[in-house]
Amino acid sequence: LAEPERIELRAPAAPVPPGSVAVHARRVEVRRGSAAVVRRLDLQLRAGEVTVLMGRNGAGKSTLLRALAGALPHRGRLAVDGVDPARLGAAEARRHVVLVPQEVGALLFTDSVAAECASGDLDAGAPAGTTRELLDALVPGIPADAHPRDLSEGERLALVVAIQLAAGAGVVLLDEPTRGLDTPARHALVAALRSRAAAGATVVLATHDVETAAEAADRVVVLADGEVIADGPARDV
Repeated sequence: LAEPERIELRAPAAPVPPGSVAVHARRVEVRRGSAAVVRRLDLQLRAGEVTVLMGRNGAGKSTLLRALAGALPHRGRLAVDGVDPARLGAAEARRHVVLVPQEVGALLFTDSVAAECASGDLDAGAPAGTTRELLDALVPGIPADAHPRDLSEGERLALVVAIQLAAGAGVVLLDEPTRGLDTPARHALVAALRSRAAAGATVVLATHDVETAAEAADRVVVLADGEVIADGPARDV
């Protein structure tokens, strides 16, 4: 048998020291009908860290991210920057936390890339051109007049990532963010997330992509049946 490929974890010369706790989940439970998808989960996420959530399909990764973004009702105590985003309106919650979901088309509403970028800047209160600059750093050259539905899966994903990053939220959540991205775009995304964390943000991404996890993560949390079964530095996990 061929020797399995080794994936080298990056070893930054000057890692960002963990900051204060930005996300505090205490005995959080999320139910779907009579079933608990997230089970009395305890988790703390710190500013300046990139945390990768891993686990099989159905482990509770997407559900946990949506709960952290305030998009799902939950039991237990959940605080993001000191507030529970589920108790805030959408616009106010976005100042604290943003989510890039798996189905990114649900966040695209206009008829051109230019209009989406302009809307992203307006909603974020960001200078004009911010979203477009972020998009070009991920996937350069997407025509401004292209309709979002005519973009490739990777291009649509990059557009939504740019829109969400433009908001400047302190907590950035991404669900399977490398689907459809080629290698240069994936490296650019990791670089953007590392840069955002270095500036003090809390970044959490759920992925099955071990290579991306090895490249991006300071910390890896593994879920199974809605519970944390491993949690520690990326190299150790």
